[in-house]
Amino acid sequence: MPFSLHIDVPEALVASHGSSPRGRAWLAALPALVRDLVDRWSLRPDGPARNGMAGLVLPVVRPDGTPAVLKAQPVTEESAGTALGLRTWNGDGAVRLLDHDPATGGLLLERLDAARPLSAVPDDTEALGILADLLARLTAVPAPAGLRTLADVASAMVAQAPGAVPELRREEDRALVRACAAAVAELLDSPGDRLLHWDLHYDNVLAADREPWLAIDPEPLAGDPGFDLLPALTNRWEEVRARGDVPRAVLRRFDLLAERLGLDRSRAAGWTLGRVLQDALWQVEDGDDVLEPEGAAVAGALLEHRY
Repeated sequence: MPFSLHIDVPEALVASHGSSPRGRAWLAALPALVRDLVDRWSLRPDGPARNGMAGLVLPVVRPDGTPAVLKAQPVTEESAGTALGLRTWNGDGAVRLLDHDPATGGLLLERLDAARPLSAVPDDTEALGILADLLARLTAVPAPAGLRTLADVASAMVAQAPGAVPELRREEDRALVRACAAAVAELLDSPGDRLLHWDLHYDNVLAADREPWLAIDPEPLAGDPGFDLLPALTNRWEEVRARGDVPRAVLRRFDLLAERLGLDRSRAAGWTLGRVLQDALWQVEDGDDVLEPEGAAVAGALLEHRY
């Protein structure tokens, strides 16, 4: 085992996790954690590590010569179900899980082409269609027992919304949070039971060998597929703004997604407003007093259209 394997902790991970004692402890343990998993699974490093905002990914080769990637990230409420979700999909539309260390959250995954994300496809309609077809396949699968549920998430959001409203400086933002919370409250008795990805945007879809495109980095949730649409609606937001008619562009994307997934548009709109509400509550928790424009624009378009 190459215990001399050197792992630098990227600054992006320090920025993401270094503000809490738990995060700092994980960062301090990260190099040893990676070395331990490489040793335990008899892996051979096969290139430099890369990272996103949440975790570190190291290209490796398995003992039988199969290329793979080792992913290390903190176990959080959002990521706790990742292995279960990937195991349930079993490679159908998503990256295949090869091994998992429950104690640390370490994942051994099939290797995809990290240099070819879906965001590299220049035509937005083509890219959105690819993403929509993947999302339709993923959300067609019943969620396994043991995942966190949209029922619990949505109930908590509705309860939190009244306290968040006074923290927002602009009346339009306060009105938007109230409207989103009201829409979610109407759907609480039917939260759905499908396996959701929760973060499927263009950079979380990579080219692959066994399929043209596969989804990565899920944060699985059991619920209604409408709750999974917002990341696709806000992809390439600069292009949406450049078209000049933001509501029309949002509704075009929404209608394409709803059609490909076979969703009732009214329910899908309501759960998309729920996703906007979730983002808004997180922004308030982070100390923001003005909502980000992308989510506000999506919510405004859906509320104005009144599906």
